[in-house]
Amino acid sequence: MNRFCLLFLLLSCVQSMAQKKSRKDYLITINTNYGEMKAVLHDQTPLHKQNFLKLVQEHFYDSLLFHRVIEGFMIQGGDPGSKGAKAGERLGNGGGNMERVPAEFRPELFHKKGALAAARDNNPEKKSSACQFYIVQGRVWDAATLDAQLKRGGRTPSPQQIETYKTSGGTPHLDGGYTVFGQVISGLSVVDSIAHQPKNQADRPIKDVRMSMTAKKMKKKKITKQYGYVFE
Repeated sequence: MNRFCLLFLLLSCVQSMAQKKSRKDYLITINTNYGEMKAVLHDQTPLHKQNFLKLVQEHFYDSLLFHRVIEGFMIQGGDPGSKGAKAGERLGNGGGNMERVPAEFRPELFHKKGALAAARDNNPEKKSSACQFYIVQGRVWDAATLDAQLKRGGRTPSPQQIETYKTSGGTPHLDGGYTVFGQVISGLSVVDSIAHQPKNQADRPIKDVRMSMTAKKMKKKKITKQYGYVFE
């Protein structure tokens, strides 16, 4: 039994109790050349939350790049090979020697704008990369185009989620295929700015977009007051 299975069993036993008792959570700050984003990590995906938080606290992401950006879709980063990458070097394969994180698909967590999700390769279990992630920019969908997207995806969103895709936007065809484990709650305009950057044929920005991250434990009430995010 690997460490993620053991961790899952432990977290499953205490998750419900911890959610009821905890009045604090971590606020993640993602700093970039184009401003900062604030994000929270979901308790419903404990393996991904624990893994990402550990990497942030170890400063793993500091000086890495957002190495793949597609306007109207998402921005992706977290490849450890991007730290010292030469200009124009193709990126995206880094971190493959690290242990993947088992998929944690939750129907209430979907690919709306600002969703923080785990990248992955084509492994059949849909396990997540241990370090690479993406942030959804997406687009707003009308009824016809949204229906076409849903036919591509792995599940059918709820009526409330469909309405979100029609008003705030997102990438609905990714639902059920990639684990959503967090949400950007401030700085969505930074996502837009990064996604809009000129890029090469491999979708790598011509001008490097570097990141650094910190995690700060705060009262949930304070996070809600400052950023309007309501914890479930």
